[in-house]
Amino acid sequence: MLCTLAGLSLTACKPKTESASTAPVAAAPAAAPTVGIDLAGIDKAVQPGDDFYAYANGIWQQKTEIPADRASTGVFYSVFEKAEKRLSDLVQGLQKQNPAVGSNERKIADYYAAYMDEAGIEAHGMSPLQAKLAEVDAIADGASLSRYLGGTLRADVDPVNATNYYTEHLLGLFVAAGLNDPSKNTGYLLQGGLGMPDREYYLSADKDMAKNREAYKTYIAALLKQAGQADATQQAQAIFDLEMKIAKAQASVVDTQDIHKANNPWPVADFVKQAPGMDWTAFFDAAGLAKQSTLIAWQPNAIKQLSALVASQPLPVWKDYLRFHLINQSAGLLPKAYADLRFGFYGTQLSGATQQRDRWKRALAATDSALGDAIGQLYVKQYFPASSKAQVEDLVHNILAAFRDGVDKLAWMTPETKKQAKQKAETMLVGVGYPDTWRDYSKLDIKPDDALGNAQRAGLAEYQHQLAKLGTPPDRKEWWMTPQTVNAVNLPLQNAMNFPAAILEAPFFDPKADAAANYGAIGAVIGHEISHGFDNLGAEFDDQGRLHNWWTPDDAAHFKAAADKLAAQYDSYEALPGLHINGKQTLGENIADVSGLQAAYVAYHKSLNGKDAPVIDGLTGDQRFFLAFAQAWRTKMRDAALRSQVVGNEHAPGQWRALTVRNIDAWYATFNVKDGQKLYLAPDARVKIW
Repeated sequence: MLCTLAGLSLTACKPKTESASTAPVAAAPAAAPTVGIDLAGIDKAVQPGDDFYAYANGIWQQKTEIPADRASTGVFYSVFEKAEKRLSDLVQGLQKQNPAVGSNERKIADYYAAYMDEAGIEAHGMSPLQAKLAEVDAIADGASLSRYLGGTLRADVDPVNATNYYTEHLLGLFVAAGLNDPSKNTGYLLQGGLGMPDREYYLSADKDMAKNREAYKTYIAALLKQAGQADATQQAQAIFDLEMKIAKAQASVVDTQDIHKANNPWPVADFVKQAPGMDWTAFFDAAGLAKQSTLIAWQPNAIKQLSALVASQPLPVWKDYLRFHLINQSAGLLPKAYADLRFGFYGTQLSGATQQRDRWKRALAATDSALGDAIGQLYVKQYFPASSKAQVEDLVHNILAAFRDGVDKLAWMTPETKKQAKQKAETMLVGVGYPDTWRDYSKLDIKPDDALGNAQRAGLAEYQHQLAKLGTPPDRKEWWMTPQTVNAVNLPLQNAMNFPAAILEAPFFDPKADAAANYGAIGAVIGHEISHGFDNLGAEFDDQGRLHNWWTPDDAAHFKAAADKLAAQYDSYEALPGLHINGKQTLGENIADVSGLQAAYVAYHKSLNGKDAPVIDGLTGDQRFFLAFAQAWRTKMRDAALRSQVVGNEHAPGQWRALTVRNIDAWYATFNVKDGQKLYLAPDARVKIW
């Protein structure tokens, strides 16, 4: 739950050219720096103190149209498009080179080619799924149902780094250092089993959620009918009813984010006692987990109730449920009729998009997902020079230094807690651009005429890769994002951060822009990720990545009071009529935004080396800094996508993240914000945590 910067949106995150240790004018004496701000996007009819997001982005917001195949657009999307074009050039180039059999390049080319073979996919029909469907048909009792569920377990959740709590399988596996013993990797089991994005889609009384539920039942029936099920409507109702029971069993997002509620190490032998219903011996044997001594039950009550459902619900309903989800997960790689049905529900109904993304874009995304490191090696070789890596590393270290200096100035924090906080910041491992080691795909079988099989084998290979880590010492340098990912992440169990190459692009990081824009954009992103190590989750981990309370009671109480104040601030934001942002659900990201922006601001001023910032295009350095921050969060979303993010995501939408500025004292003087304006907060109401 620490994070992806944007969760994306990005679900959804989140650099510079000249060294942060030099003044901007000294870096390029022959040419003045560019402003680094979209001047045309500013709406000067809006007062900054009334709506800073609209002031910084109002004209852009008015003129921008969301692409028909997207649920949202914004800065992250524009940077993503650049990375996508580069990936397309790389993959298309491989198509022409005829790489050697068995090479990573050949696997990339063949995976992409198989996805693009629409005629072949139509000709194959449902045959690529027949073996899996036969496994469902063969389920005869609770033991074989449990064995099937264990055999389909995948490493498709991440509750700590990417805060990905969702899996369509009944349970999901995460493998990382243990919460209490960081010396070895441990398995974590998380709840799953829903076809819609979050339990609130099933339980909420909101009228739009009710419409989604009816549309979902219609979709289930249509997909089953397409697959030849004669009683599809009746089956759809039974499947939906089962999923409603699963939703009621699940923990909420807020409870799921509570690391102490998640810290439940269960001996594998005790699962039958802790969560009766599932045949756990059969489940763990099929999942390859039978030899593990202990697993962590992240949502223990949910796991208990899901296990009970395995025994209490009729076996025929479970089999119908499994058939539907098998087809649903595979629909994008089945004939067009299946893919269109899936897009109609997930793309249009739940996200608001009116047009499917081009086939080549979907093929590229799927290839990237399956062979990310193989593509990443090619990407950084061509698009990420060593000079950029060094410059961004400088910037990270400068902001880390500013963060440590900020800790020293905290009047409320005791010396011992300050010492621990600074030690954690000093030992954070920073990864910029790309990892030191790459994934080995030599055993992954990719065929040019088997799109669905390729996807299934890739998912299994990832699962086996994660299983192989169990019981081994964690690698603190392990990356959790590929270099071509437009995002950034803090890794609390490793006390580390990853800043992939693809996000280190304009407007986040622009070699031609002055320091103010770079510090306000990528600098705030870097500060955000650093601050995740000290948000409401990150502050629970020490410098070794161990779940450990290193706070004095008084310090912890002050931290909680400030966090509660920030949560209340976000609770007041109404994203859609009657739908407010959940301040507790988004608290970690909001803490990181506030603290990260403050650290980036201090580091920016330190980079000036005592000199005055130049005025560029009529904007002072501080104005450019804050505008760059707000423009980095420009976002336009369809209502359905906005609702989805507010209901189930730990990140507030970009429009409200931009309002972080109201907690930074310097912003008030910079834009002459006065008492009585909508965003004005009295000094004692501004949240300051780090």
